[in-house]
Amino acid sequence: MKYISALALTLSAIAAAPVQAQTPSSPAVPEKPKLIVALSVDQLSSDLFTQYRQYFTGGFKRLSQGIVFPRGHQSHAATETCPGHSTLLTGSRPARNGIIANDWQNPREPRREADGKVKYEVYCAEDPKATSASGPYVVSTQFLKVPTMGDRMKAVAPGTQVVSVSGKDRAAVMMGGHHTDLALWWNGKAFVTFEGSTSRMPPKLAAINAAAQASIAKPVAQKLPPICRPVSLPVAIGKGASVGTMMARKPGDDRRWRASPDFDGKTLDVALAALEDRKLGMGATTDLLAISFSATDYVGHTYGTEGAESCHQLMALDGILARLFAALDKRKVSYAVVLSADHGGHDLPERNRQQALPAAERVDIALSAAEVGSKLRKQFGLTSRALIGRSAFGDMYLAPDIPADKRAAVLDAAVAAYRAHPQVEAVFTSAELTAAPPPSGAVDEWTLLERFKASFDPERSGDFLVALKPYVTPVPDASMGYVATHGSPWGYDRRVPMLFWWKGVNGFEQPNAVETIDILPTMASLIGLTVPSAEIDGRCLDLVAGVNSNCSQ
Repeated sequence: MKYISALALTLSAIAAAPVQAQTPSSPAVPEKPKLIVALSVDQLSSDLFTQYRQYFTGGFKRLSQGIVFPRGHQSHAATETCPGHSTLLTGSRPARNGIIANDWQNPREPRREADGKVKYEVYCAEDPKATSASGPYVVSTQFLKVPTMGDRMKAVAPGTQVVSVSGKDRAAVMMGGHHTDLALWWNGKAFVTFEGSTSRMPPKLAAINAAAQASIAKPVAQKLPPICRPVSLPVAIGKGASVGTMMARKPGDDRRWRASPDFDGKTLDVALAALEDRKLGMGATTDLLAISFSATDYVGHTYGTEGAESCHQLMALDGILARLFAALDKRKVSYAVVLSADHGGHDLPERNRQQALPAAERVDIALSAAEVGSKLRKQFGLTSRALIGRSAFGDMYLAPDIPADKRAAVLDAAVAAYRAHPQVEAVFTSAELTAAPPPSGAVDEWTLLERFKASFDPERSGDFLVALKPYVTPVPDASMGYVATHGSPWGYDRRVPMLFWWKGVNGFEQPNAVETIDILPTMASLIGLTVPSAEIDGRCLDLVAGVNSNCSQ
């Protein structure tokens, strides 16, 4: 009876209380961060992220507890390092930002080499009119046609600091932009910056460079994590060589060093040294730190994506990212992180054929520009080469000295030759791409023409562009150094994860397709940076799982 009486009194009190609207709590827009941290993992496909996601315990796990877009897209066809990094913090596809490939040809401006040979190739992150005493080219931002997020931040608040660090110069340039306070990359011997730069170097940089050289000089026998042992199986790649079993690294093997977690670890050391030296996030404005980790890409090229080497790399990178988060947490400043990739990747065909993909094959060397061009030269009686191109796919250019009255016929014959080959899916001419409308609709449903349109710049693209069929690896011989690659318009090369995290984030997962060009307007919304929609291709992604929205700020 006493229990019933108490319950009756409680119910009576509830009935007498004012009625409150019962609505679900709506997460608030996050506090404006003092530091934006933009991360890229070179060649981290959505497939790899999904494959190992359940095993992550460090930095990747923290990011997975935030907002996860497992099907982000590098929407363009030329899925290479330079174009991919150019989208991450510009909000613009290569068709707008001008970075159509890692390198392209400029038949209108030949360059004569020291040996007298004529060169038409242009590197995406060089100044072609400058010469260097310390390397093959002078690193420059001049080919990037649009501003990056850091450029836009500095235009509004000049006190903003922008620091960009990578294992590759093109990644540091494309993520940092035109007005970095400090850009650093590995040049094969040390982490360096632009020639003639007066930027203050982190005091610890010399010691880090010395440690990198010591790491290269030291032999390493890596121990596989238990979860990697099932994928430790040898795959023959010819001439008695094999990949897949995490072989020991010999002393002085700098190429294999780059294809190891040690390279990413030193890249992080440099970034943390700059973070500390410049006191990023502790000033009056929001700062930007961009870091691109390159080792996953070198692993994919050197060993493929499905062996012990790739598994070991991702598990180690998970720990490297955890070290980054620990350093950021220690600084006691508000920060927001985004992680994505410049492109995906595909495993080597020899292992694919062993694992349920018999259609996988290597490209026919007869598809190279040199081979096809040689036949065209004979067919049309030309005195020099007919085609200029670096590979068997992508941008192809007619040689500039083809007589004007033969150019149309040579173009038609070249296009017909490629279209007739069984390994070629499609060929698009410059005229066809110029006339095509801009891509629209869901990015994962785009036609092949739309994907190439997103990569097409009429000032820089080829006279025609070649798309190989799915699962055709454009590396004709596995003994040439690289066993696998990327660069195609197919899903395995276009799909990349996009992960967002900040302290107190209300995480959720959105499996529908988005684009990496959406990162700029999304991160800009978190700091109140206005980016005119007419100047970019991306859109702001709503990261607040409720009726509020960061995109309405």
